[in-house]
Formats: sequence, C-alpha cells, structure tokens
Amino acid sequence: MVKQIFVNLPVKNLNETIKFFTKLGFKFNPKFTDENATCMIIGKDMFAMLLVEKFFKSFISKEIADARKSTEVLVALALQNRKEVDEIMDRAMKAGAKEPRKAQDHGWMYSRAFEDIDGHIWEMFHMDENNMPKEMKNK
Repeated sequence: MVKQIFVNLPVKNLNETIKFFTKLGFKFNPKFTDENATCMIIGKDMFAMLLVEKFFKSFISKEIADARKSTEVLVALALQNRKEVDEIMDRAMKAGAKEPRKAQDHGWMYSRAFEDIDGHIWEMFHMDENNMPKEMKNK
C-alpha cells in the first residue's frame, strides 16, 4: 500500500510560488527546499513538490504542458467543511489566483476551484457521505 504521495508540478518562479501558497496557509519542508524545488506540506503524508521548470524537465522526456492552455491534472483536496473551502478560496483569490468556474453545490458535496499563478488547478471540496444520495451509497 502507498504510504505517501508527492505530486510534482512545474513552476516558473519558485519564490513567487512559495509566497502565493504561504498566503493560503501552506508550510514548506526546508529539508527539501533549495533554488530548484520546494516541498509544500498539504497534509499528513501528502506533499506537492514544486519544481522550477528547468529542474522539472530533468525528470521527463516529454514537453512540459502549459497549464494556462491545457489541463493534465486537477489536484483535489478534501477539507473539513464548507467554511474551510470558502476560506481557502478567499485567501487564494486575494493572493492572485483565478476562479475558473463557479462553486458546485450538490447538497452533500460542495466544491470550488482555483488556478494558481502557474495555471495549475486546485479543487477544494467538502463531502458529507452521510448525506450522499442513496443510489450512490449502494454502489
């Protein structure tokens, strides 16, 4: 079984990226931070490695996708409640993020998304499985 997850994302300006995510309340592991990369702590055993594009390129043979023009991944983070979703979204917008779509409210699940300064999409959501429609619970 997997014990940790590290999502690796390319960034154009590491210092600006760190400033952006710091404004959202994220912390960074200094042991894995230098001029090429930083390790953003998302939660227990969940991390985002934010790598400057030149360094990111050293791990791949394909071109780096332009996250402002295409989407390869949605990073979805489950939060404790709807209030936390709105709070982190408010901080993201104040830090310079864009909201690519309207909030989605399905009663039992509420989500909002933002594009970070490099165009990566982060979806914040709260899901209350106890209020999930019966037909979905029975699957």
